[in-house]
Amino acid sequence: MPEHIFTNAWLVTATDVLRGTIAVRDGLIHDVSESASSLPHAQDMNGDYLMPGFVELHTDNLEKFMNPRPGVDWPSESAILAHDAQVVAAGITTVFDALSIGDINPGGSRLRQLPLMLKAIRQAASDGHTRAEHRLHLRCELSQEKTLDVFRDLVGSPLVQLVSVMDHSPGQRQFVKMEKYREYYQGKYHLSDTQMETFIGQQLENSRRYSDIYRRAIVDECRRRTLSIASHDDATVAHARESAEFGMSIAEFPTTMEAASASHAFGLKVLMGAPNIVRGGSHSGNVSARMLAEQDVLDILSSDYYPSSLLQAVGMLAHGEIGYDLPRAVACVSLAPARAAGLADRGEIRPGLRADLIRARPHEERFVVGQVWRGGERVF
Repeated sequence: MPEHIFTNAWLVTATDVLRGTIAVRDGLIHDVSESASSLPHAQDMNGDYLMPGFVELHTDNLEKFMNPRPGVDWPSESAILAHDAQVVAAGITTVFDALSIGDINPGGSRLRQLPLMLKAIRQAASDGHTRAEHRLHLRCELSQEKTLDVFRDLVGSPLVQLVSVMDHSPGQRQFVKMEKYREYYQGKYHLSDTQMETFIGQQLENSRRYSDIYRRAIVDECRRRTLSIASHDDATVAHARESAEFGMSIAEFPTTMEAASASHAFGLKVLMGAPNIVRGGSHSGNVSARMLAEQDVLDILSSDYYPSSLLQAVGMLAHGEIGYDLPRAVACVSLAPARAAGLADRGEIRPGLRADLIRARPHEERFVVGQVWRGGERVF
């Protein structure tokens, strides 16, 4: 690959913001300096920011392209490419596509679509059609009968690097407030009051029968394969302690300050949704990501369902009164998720790491993506 030199840029490293130059060779960051380059092939960034490419650990954005309307199944490879284009345009150069194992929806299509999505991701990457690097995050819904069998069928894929375990049954974790559970699922699945009562009873019974057994079996298999493991919706100190004892590295979306603080103290990296920052709170009525940031227990941001929320949240964290400077805000979407997922070759601007870079132009208190490079190759 040819050498690329990017000069006259504000470089966001893991600790500082420097005015200078980055040299890229063979897809890697070769040199970082605080001087300007006068070489004729150097690209003048005109004072824009260069940030490390974002690492997205938990997004179900692909599902929106697989089912753009109720009852519409879109061709899977076309859906992958549309999803891929959107995440790259948001500055995401490494994306963990979250595949849901276990469908709470009584009439849902998630289990049927799983093999289609997996095949499409593999094929598009193999053909060189994807611009971001795609890896897989298996989201294991513990309170569903088929979850363990499907997990065992999929976990051997070389694309799988992250697994999370979750239980969305009513009255606990994300849905401690029953009125929020009813509001969310009755509205989402258009259930009558009678159907909703039956639905609640079935979810409670499934959780009682499967959740604890499946949690242990899945965690044991992940540890045997040295995969990164995430808890999900921990609500109490006991939940956080259990996750730490299981050897998990990430605490996804803790629902209370108590659980987030305990997770952080136990050494788990606390992950919250960037939309939570942008919107100013949780759509489920749980603890806000901003509050966790103010208490210094927020480590990682995920776009969850809205890719461009990552860069918008970075701007809000860095320009707000929370106490995050720009390097720390950027690390929440680059270095911290990369390390938590076991990726040591990316996530910051440093010689020897992959040249995954974002050119971002400041606009008021936010940023706009201008260009994106993955492994030194421009992809946006």
